[in-house]
Amino acid sequence: MELFINIVGYSAAICMVMGYLPQAIHTIRTRETDGIAMPTFLLLGLGSILFVIQGLLLHNWPLVITNVITTVCSAIVFGIKIYNDHFRTK
Repeated sequence: MELFINIVGYSAAICMVMGYLPQAIHTIRTRETDGIAMPTFLLLGLGSILFVIQGLLLHNWPLVITNVITTVCSAIVFGIKIYNDHFRTK
């Protein structure tokens, strides 16, 4: 049973990173953020941070690693979005 749980955890980690990276890479390359909704993206980033904390408390490394990656991607995209919304439009 533990093996099955680990397989599910690592599979979820791979899916999360593979789902998140294309948006982050596209945003970093193009600097295009018009289609990104700030409230949704902030909640996703906050959720990632909370999952990192939970993973650390549970010693669940797939959860920690996955959400560290998505938190870093969120922070980069958030920075680009803030720059575009507040500095590029002026």
